[in-house]
Amino acid sequence: MKSKQRFGDLKVLSDDQLTDELLKLKKEQFNLRFQRATGQLENTSRVRVVRRDIARIKTIAAHKRAAASK
Repeated sequence: MKSKQRFGDLKVLSDDQLTDELLKLKKEQFNLRFQRATGQLENTSRVRVVRRDIARIKTIAAHKRAAASK
């Protein structure tokens, strides 16, 4: 997910796809943190976008779990 995905686009993903996307974003977040610590980070705004995308995916996953338990 190189660019910010729309909320509706993520809602149609399955739980496995959301988990895969979350894992990918967490790896990217780690790499961005590492680049920032070593002074190699060029696109500093990407850190914020990735953090928000992670939160967005976690929110959607929580909504899906709540809907499934009803």
